[in-house]
Amino acid sequence: MSGNRRPEDEFFDDIEAEEARAEEQEQAELEAAEAETATEADSNDPAQILSVLDKLKAENEELKDRTLRTIAEMDNLRKRTAREMTDARSYAVANFARDLLAVGDNLQRAIQAVPAEKRESGSDDFKALIEGVELTERELLKALTNAGVNKFNPEGEKFDPNFHQAMFEMPNPELPNNSVAQVVQEGYKIGERVLRPAMVGVAKGGPKFEDVVQPDADDVSDEPVDGSD
Repeated sequence: MSGNRRPEDEFFDDIEAEEARAEEQEQAELEAAEAETATEADSNDPAQILSVLDKLKAENEELKDRTLRTIAEMDNLRKRTAREMTDARSYAVANFARDLLAVGDNLQRAIQAVPAEKRESGSDDFKALIEGVELTERELLKALTNAGVNKFNPEGEKFDPNFHQAMFEMPNPELPNNSVAQVVQEGYKIGERVLRPAMVGVAKGGPKFEDVVQPDADDVSDEPVDGSD
């Protein structure tokens, strides 16, 4: 049913049709070249026959090279277009999701504004109200996750200006220098892109981060490779 076809399907159909036209053109040129040289080959002169064969071989190699390059270009175009369409679908909700983060922040502030003792001593209606706000926040975060938006907490990680926004420095000789000592507000990513950086406090005055934090065990193996059976 043509009504259910996606725009990208029609785009790829156009690419395949263009590839087919290119192959037909190459074949037509090859056949024309063979027909042109067939007359030249109508001779018992071995030198002339070899000359015609060499000409045909050179033309065939040239057409083969052109066909392969055309196919490669079409394949690259198909892959690039598919990647761009995937990115467009993944990041289309970025602006809308960024606006929703402000709503989530307000819900969280409302929850944190109620001390635990007041929540326990409040009426049933008051407790139901708080539970409703908490449920709304959870549903909002779930909807964001389903849209590819994920929260991240970089505490203890090395400060990265691509993902973190430094709010202040925290002198602390016990923490690795330039590490995230405190997370003021968690960050959000959509796919591999930062939707909102995490707001953090950065440790200063301690040892180098690389001297304190060891690489993951998956990245480095201390065991030597034994090639014996």
